[in-house]
Amino acid sequence: MVQVNGISYKLVEENRDAWDEEAFVARFSDVLEKYDYVVGDWGYEQLRLTGFYRNSQEGVPVSSKISSLQDFLLEYCNFGSPYFVLERAERPKKKVRRRRKRPIGEEK
Repeated sequence: MVQVNGISYKLVEENRDAWDEEAFVARFSDVLEKYDYVVGDWGYEQLRLTGFYRNSQEGVPVSSKISSLQDFLLEYCNFGSPYFVLERAERPKKKVRRRRKRPIGEEK
């Protein structure tokens, strides 16, 4: 388990000793917080991080779901490059927006 920005992730897959916690924490960006999975791949000694959603997520392209991981690795990563997959330990709680009640007769 690793924690970054108050979010816990667990390592679910590692290929060729790719996992480096220090490099992950240093490279992590707030943009990745919305994803269910974070994939890290190494190329030219640089760590690249990409986010994916769970397969049940509605309203996102199939290419953004974790089921497309193999396609991503084949198409966008250097052949045979080391990679790892982290899964978010908990889903963020959705913010509930409450509507202000208007008195009867008040216009919008």
